[in-house]
Amino acid sequence: MERRNFLKTAVAGAIAGTIQLNNTTLFSKERSQEADYDLIAVLGGTSAEMYARAIEAMGGISNYVKKGQRVVVKPNIGWDRLPEEAANTNPELVAAIVKDCLIAGALEVIIFDNTCDEWQACYKNSGIEAAAKAAGAKIAYGHEEKYYKDALLPQAVRMKKAKIHEAIINCDVWINVPILKNHGGAKMTIAMKNYMGIVWDRRYMHANDLQQCIADLVTYPKRPVLNIVDAYRIMTQNGPKGKSLEDVQMGNALFISPDIVAVDSAAIEFFNQFKKMTIQDASHVAKGEELQLGTTKLKDIKIKRIRI
Repeated sequence: MERRNFLKTAVAGAIAGTIQLNNTTLFSKERSQEADYDLIAVLGGTSAEMYARAIEAMGGISNYVKKGQRVVVKPNIGWDRLPEEAANTNPELVAAIVKDCLIAGALEVIIFDNTCDEWQACYKNSGIEAAAKAAGAKIAYGHEEKYYKDALLPQAVRMKKAKIHEAIINCDVWINVPILKNHGGAKMTIAMKNYMGIVWDRRYMHANDLQQCIADLVTYPKRPVLNIVDAYRIMTQNGPKGKSLEDVQMGNALFISPDIVAVDSAAIEFFNQFKKMTIQDASHVAKGEELQLGTTKLKDIKIKRIRI
């Protein structure tokens, strides 16, 4: 099967409500063991199980997090919604990543987001605060401007500076952990769009070509060592907050890559099996490629596909 089609049949079973992939070629067998994959796509299992398989295929978290480092794990915690409503990153996945970083010897792991709804309700009702604390993480806050510091974006086209959260500025490495979902303005919110939770300048972005500003923001020099896309549950419509459980479908998938453009491209192809969506619609992804932040050309990169 050509890599350009590696996601075309990924959700044949998921759309029907279960994972039945015996007649597909995407996840029908695992590739032989090789090193240096650019992207891992996992289908089936729990969020924690999919993460464990994915990070193992990437060579382990110690390839990205070193002993004594201060680590930020940045999920989407933007909305006062319960986990099953798929507005925020799955707390089970966040906890698994936190635990892995601490096992690798991280000095500390910090969780935060600049939420859209009231921050205390978002942290609590998403389940992420409790799960992260139980896993050993520290919680930071993003609801006041004092937490953000000025940073230049010299590579940007339109947004030449931003106020970046101090946790990102001060950490040694950070891991970007978005949920895959529909978005009214940006069309999709995945790894690139998740950057909007590390800045204070969201009103400027919405008023000055949101798609370009998202790509510009990703040029911030301290980039995530990994982008881990939660597609266990996905919001296919009425995003980013959703209206009811009718907006949610089970994807039972996870994508992981250091390449933020590639992981968003793969996630969009997967989403397209539930609801029509293209990279041209979510144009910040293509703009990211234009800024040399990664590639949309999935056929040109090394991908490992895993079915649980």
